[in-house]
Amino acid sequence: MADINGSIMTPQPNSKKTAVKVLVFILITIVGLSYVKWYPYFNKTILAANTHSIGASILGDHAELSSASWDSAWSYALVYFNAVWKAAVVGILLGSLVQVLLPTNWLLKVLGKTSFGSTAVAGLASLPGMMCTCCAAPIAAGLRKKNVSVGASLAFWIGNPTLNPATLIFMTFVLSWKFTALRLVFGIILTFGVSYLANRFAPSVNTADIDKMIEKTEKEANGSFAQRWAKSIGTMILYIVPTYFLSVLLMGAVRVWLFPNISEASANSLIAVIGFAIAGMLFVIPTAAEIPIIQTFISFGMGGGPAGALLLTLPSISLPSLLLVAKSFPKKVLLFVAVSVVILGILSGVAGMFLL
Repeated sequence: MADINGSIMTPQPNSKKTAVKVLVFILITIVGLSYVKWYPYFNKTILAANTHSIGASILGDHAELSSASWDSAWSYALVYFNAVWKAAVVGILLGSLVQVLLPTNWLLKVLGKTSFGSTAVAGLASLPGMMCTCCAAPIAAGLRKKNVSVGASLAFWIGNPTLNPATLIFMTFVLSWKFTALRLVFGIILTFGVSYLANRFAPSVNTADIDKMIEKTEKEANGSFAQRWAKSIGTMILYIVPTYFLSVLLMGAVRVWLFPNISEASANSLIAVIGFAIAGMLFVIPTAAEIPIIQTFISFGMGGGPAGALLLTLPSISLPSLLLVAKSFPKKVLLFVAVSVVILGILSGVAGMFLL
């Protein structure tokens, strides 16, 4: 539809219905995050402050890291999913509801542009989520379904695990403020800088394009809320659940090769930094699990360099999370993000060789 000047007119949804939908989404988000994130993390903060620990490493001890078998893969998958399944359910729920409850015109006007402003808003919006990379992936996929820009969707996805405020607090109590500062600096570069640059690998979007996307989305929004939500969450579950499970099982099987025992002479070498940066980018962990992993590895003799690399690469992305968003982003974008994580992880490791 166009006005007398020929410009496209955006269909205006019923304001009361829109307000109700937004309030419902906000309420579900608050309840879900309170149950799986905010309240548990409050208790974990007290634990970290009092004991300077948040638990054992999910990778296990020397013996568990020295044996490769499908039994060890299955054991890791069980431990991992036991830690994340509640957050994963919330992530899938919110990822589906983003598509049917939040008005398209609101989302695209704020997050639809390839400008740094849209990227920055999405990155800041990720902070309360505090989800791991796999649990945030369905929400990022939902945002892309609504045609949110590549940069904004990436900033929300990466910002959840990388700039997690609770993790930064745990890190300060358990490791030291130096680890927290290093994570914060490189996390900001990754979340806001790399996400913004990733827009270069996607078609540019201007105001006219956004108006067309809004009009197209509104026309395609047929059926009742229940029908559209069932289709949204059903599509997510059919793809995400088997992909998620199989890829985590694979990571559990190969962890012995991703995190090998290294000699004391190479414990702080550049080769070790590069190797652990790549391993950290590929491997999958629950939220904040990098802290006990690094703490345990340091007790084994690991130097500050590999620790600095894992500090950034372990939480930010993983092979499973890349597979979960593979249909939502151009392949060039995901390759750029993966390479950027490794490079920034190496730089963080080099800094850690001198600072940690």
